Amino acid sequence: MVGVLLFDGDCNFCDKSVQFILKRDAKKHFKFASLQSEAGEDLREKFHVPANIDSLLLIENRRFYTKSSAALQVCKHLTGLWKMLYIGILIPKPIRDAVYNVVANNRYTWFGKKNSCRLPTPGEREQFL
Repeated sequence: MVGVLLFDGDCNFCDKSVQFILKRDAKKHFKFASLQSEAGEDLREKFHVPANIDSLLLIENRRFYTKSSAALQVCKHLTGLWKMLYIGILIPKPIRDAVYNVVANNRYTWFGKKNSCRLPTPGEREQFL
């Protein structure tokens, strides 16, 4: 089963995160789309994702994950020691999400916004919706 990762296409941190995942997704488990894209909007509607979700969203196994749960689910599929971060799922969700929210709420201030999207390389294109 393929996971679809929706990300904020305007966010530099989100873009760098996608590049990070692409390099460590050896089995090409993930497909990607920005939240703002037509594909992203269609998936949000199909899975009844609340409109206030504006950062990381993972759709996998007919359900969606948000915030820290999405990030940790992604880690589970990465190569190397990164998959060990999935153990963070044992931390209570309110604590995990509080930390996630600090980064998410400051991502534009700390990392900036993009004026245009980076185009995927020919090898990456198949992983984008």
